[in-house]
Amino acid sequence: MAKVLTPNQVESYHRDGVLFPLPALNEQEVSHFRSCHDELDRRLGDRPTAQQKGDCHLHYKWACDLATHPNVLDAVEDIIGPNILIHSSTIFAKQAGDDMFVSWHQDSHYWGLSEARLVSAWIALTESTIDNGCLRVLPGTHTRKFEHLENPQTNNILGRGLTVSEVLDEDGAVDVLLKAGEMSFHHANVIHGSKPNSSKRPRIGCAIRYISTAVKQERFHYRVILARGRDDYRYYPVQERPTADIDEGLRLSDRRLRSPDQM
Repeated sequence: MAKVLTPNQVESYHRDGVLFPLPALNEQEVSHFRSCHDELDRRLGDRPTAQQKGDCHLHYKWACDLATHPNVLDAVEDIIGPNILIHSSTIFAKQAGDDMFVSWHQDSHYWGLSEARLVSAWIALTESTIDNGCLRVLPGTHTRKFEHLENPQTNNILGRGLTVSEVLDEDGAVDVLLKAGEMSFHHANVIHGSKPNSSKRPRIGCAIRYISTAVKQERFHYRVILARGRDDYRYYPVQERPTADIDEGLRLSDRRLRSPDQM
């Protein structure tokens, strides 16, 4: 029996590869996590890249608290089952007038999963709208794998510039509009991207990827955290949840900095 999602919502996700909006955080929680994020930005020099803010859940208690929020995990469980690993995470921040974008791509292209029981939760810490560069999705494209090429551009948030090489019908794109505190789910195979922020306000969100413990990955993967349930398979190196925000110098020297398209 589903915990929080209705049968229609679960069916919609599996049909379209995307589901939104879903409740995640209350107003006080948004304020708390936004404050933690902004403090991290200040510590990293005010305008850090997405690479610098990759996998913060491994190193910062507040980021792990966000990734293991019961409202989020209850909905994730309805999609991939009760045994859940935090596969990876990236904080995406587009400042006002930022020309950074994300090219059309499939997340699963990076990893080589034995099955696509991986769902990405995009949790909005600010309003996410068309003019500030919200996530965009091509519904239904999760049913097959698409060919990709690498086209690095300085304003592409994906470090290698991974882009679907096939001709796409962008007229069918859906803008994932969210209020602060809401979240969206998207499938590991669904094609998605985003446009630059043409507004006068920032767009900040955290993409957290959850995978069933039963799913293998062909490519090497960094550490994971058990968010809920049991891990009887041990396909990934598992670490304990962070109990504090570790020293910044230690964090940067202890991990392999990778672009979002390597996670």
